[in-house]
Amino acid sequence: MVDVLQLGNPVLREKSTPVEDQASEEIGKLRDDLADTLRFWRETTSYGRGIAAPQIGVLKRVVFINIDKPWLLVNPEIVEMSDEKMIIYDSCLSYLCIFFQVSRSRRIKVSYQEQGGTKKVIEAEGGLSELLQHEIDDLDGILAIDRVVDIKSICTRREYERRYRKG
Repeated sequence: MVDVLQLGNPVLREKSTPVEDQASEEIGKLRDDLADTLRFWRETTSYGRGIAAPQIGVLKRVVFINIDKPWLLVNPEIVEMSDEKMIIYDSCLSYLCIFFQVSRSRRIKVSYQEQGGTKKVIEAEGGLSELLQHEIDDLDGILAIDRVVDIKSICTRREYERRYRKG
């Protein structure tokens, strides 16, 4: 597990660079660091579905997601977005003390490479669409908090859990 950079750290605002060698030992180590860090946060806070490399100080276009299965997306790019939007509460491991509403496309297509370099395209909707948009924004130095749709929706984690979180 490595530390997650917190809101205010200038690295979170920098744009990540593409990965040239998807099968390198460096990417394997990065995958392990992201997986371990995400697992730690999930176990200790019950939050954390995905994490982008910049959140641990590595400015590479790499995202690790673990919802129903773990997977690594190298050089992910959104190639198509629906016009249909959804308003959803969001937060981030880099500022888990605050929650807020954001507007995201309901459906997207994302191209990416696997760790070995195999190219893939996935279609995502709903929660997965939101998560991928969030993590890809992180790769571009755009924070979810930048996408707040209504300042009145900002609340503390405790207030969010009291109002909205089930079980």
